[in-house]
Amino acid sequence: MAKYLLLKHYRGAPAAVNNVPGDQWTPEEWSAHMKYMRDFADRLVESGEFVDAQALAPEGMFVRYDGEGRPPVIDGPFAETKDLIAGWMVIDVDSHERAIELAGELSAAPGAGGEPIHEWLEVRPFMVDQPPTVVE
Repeated sequence: MAKYLLLKHYRGAPAAVNNVPGDQWTPEEWSAHMKYMRDFADRLVESGEFVDAQALAPEGMFVRYDGEGRPPVIDGPFAETKDLIAGWMVIDVDSHERAIELAGELSAAPGAGGEPIHEWLEVRPFMVDQPPTVVE
């Protein structure tokens, strides 16, 4: 088994087919979207492939250690994850191919008009024992 992160983006990825921003969806469209996500996660719980999933609130900030005293907290001006990352799901699957298959299914969550979003999801394996090889 290998763990993968399925990352949902607000922006930064190629545009979805049904590219209506979520703040323009009706309450019914949001309910249908969230139901699809819950049902998808429930299926993965049953198959033993679900690890975790969370939607993220839009609030956020950057914090870092800056010596003694209060750490600095900033809200820009650079791109922040609150503007980029909508949520994630962690899966534990038998193969890379299965991770791709599940990401494709998750991409079909409904959006505006009840139609599938066909959004792009970032699929990233968890690092196991070795640091990644950087190729420039």
